[in-house]
Amino acid sequence: MTADVDAFEAERPRLVRLAYRMLGSVAEAEDVVQDAWLRWTRTDEDVRDPAGWLVRAVSRLCIDRLRSAKVQREAYRGPWLPEPLIEELSVDPLERAEDVSVAFLLALQRLSPLERAVFLLHDVFDEDYGAIAETLGRNEAAVRQLAVRARAHVRANRPRFTVSEAEAARLAAAFVAAAAQGDMAALSAVLVQDAVMVTDGGGKRVASLRPLIGREDILRLLEGLSWRSGGAALWPLRFRAVRINGYPGVIMEREDGPMTLAFQPGEDGRLAAIYMVRNPDKLTRLPAI
Repeated sequence: MTADVDAFEAERPRLVRLAYRMLGSVAEAEDVVQDAWLRWTRTDEDVRDPAGWLVRAVSRLCIDRLRSAKVQREAYRGPWLPEPLIEELSVDPLERAEDVSVAFLLALQRLSPLERAVFLLHDVFDEDYGAIAETLGRNEAAVRQLAVRARAHVRANRPRFTVSEAEAARLAAAFVAAAAQGDMAALSAVLVQDAVMVTDGGGKRVASLRPLIGREDILRLLEGLSWRSGGAALWPLRFRAVRINGYPGVIMEREDGPMTLAFQPGEDGRLAAIYMVRNPDKLTRLPAI
């Protein structure tokens, strides 16, 4: 069993990355990978390819979870965002930003479970179509068709602009500084005209029940927050800069609990999107501020 443990641990990081992209939850991803381990230790098969066997098991378990959670997701209160994937700024990122960005994960969420599995296994994890067909119990032609549909949708929804990590960090810092001072003019200057702000409270903390579309929409919300606090700072001055889903972000502690903000750069040196997570169920793994 020692060899089995070593083989599994060698694959664990890759399996967790696959499951996180499928489910949008670090906690669920780790649960699925553990379930795959338990299945492997109990199987009567002669497992000659542990990596392939585990990828198939994780993929099937994720599809089962997605199907069983469909009704729960449809009843979710307000916009849904993935659980923040947090890395320290001082650590080299494990993933390319575009492969774990919130925009990318939201595009994946709009695919069917099978389309999502095919796209990730082939385009991200380099599995061949024959192996994917075996994993999903479909013929290869059907799998290729799923891949074509999924690829077209994901490409249409990927961020259009890329900037350096330093420039992205500058934009995030400019937004936080302007919000801390309640400076609406500075906030306006750092947002593109069609910027988007999505807030996920999960019905458990105050958050907008719809995505905010456009700079003016976002500023109206921020102005309202500033007015309610008597013109004080919008955010607490105590926060921690981190990398969230590949992009600059911050963890903040408020009176009613923590929250995270991830900043997606856009064109012309401005921010295209801001993703705020306030749902406490998604913030249980935050590092200390």
